[in-house]
Amino acid sequence: MIEETLDIATNDGEMETFICRPERGGPYPSVFFLMDAPGIREELRDMARRLASAGYFVLLPNLYYRAGRDTFYGPDVLTEGSADHTAMRAIRTKMTIPPVMEDIAAMLAFVDAHDEVTPGLVGCHGYCMSGPYALAAAARYPDRIGAAASFYGTWIVSDAEESPHLTLGQAKGELYISCAEHDDLAPPDMVAELDRLFKASGAAGELEIHANVHHGFAFPGRWCYDQPAAERHWERLFALYRRMSEGA
Repeated sequence: MIEETLDIATNDGEMETFICRPERGGPYPSVFFLMDAPGIREELRDMARRLASAGYFVLLPNLYYRAGRDTFYGPDVLTEGSADHTAMRAIRTKMTIPPVMEDIAAMLAFVDAHDEVTPGLVGCHGYCMSGPYALAAAARYPDRIGAAASFYGTWIVSDAEESPHLTLGQAKGELYISCAEHDDLAPPDMVAELDRLFKASGAAGELEIHANVHHGFAFPGRWCYDQPAAERHWERLFALYRRMSEGA
């Protein structure tokens, strides 16, 4: 595996990005892996490596870069009241969709200039807070995002500017929306409304509710990690990106 951490220039600064790809067989289709709220950590880098090992050029950006280069947190980041949790929430609660769409544009420019990336369609998926970002990107850049996935995405139906529920029909690529049965950040009534809007939009893809699991089920370091559901998540993701690559 070839790994490096580079700064990608954006309109707002330098976005530190973990990049990995296989050692042989390139060029490769590119995939944008968008972090969850706790931010960049080794757990996510390991997930990026697993994806890259299947033949992808993976970018994992620190979406908190606007707040500085020290936006990395320890294991108590999810413990309410901890210093890391307080620092993370101060950044997270100020984030909106439009600036992240500009970050996506910067990543597209980066991969377009890289000789180890297959020209054309790009995949994009996000967890937790980034589920909406991945879906919004598919609508904002329909000719570039060939497949997008949201895993236990939070508040996909909201009053946010560019909320993805408003633009599902603008996506040309296949969409996959994965929801946990138990999720306070994506409650059942919101998921039901999203399912209705998804079906009415005419967008290609599916919304799947994973039974008996909680928000965060795909993360090995999380209390709610569920191995069968996590492996199903990988199966769905690999299949989604394989269809994108074969259809390009």
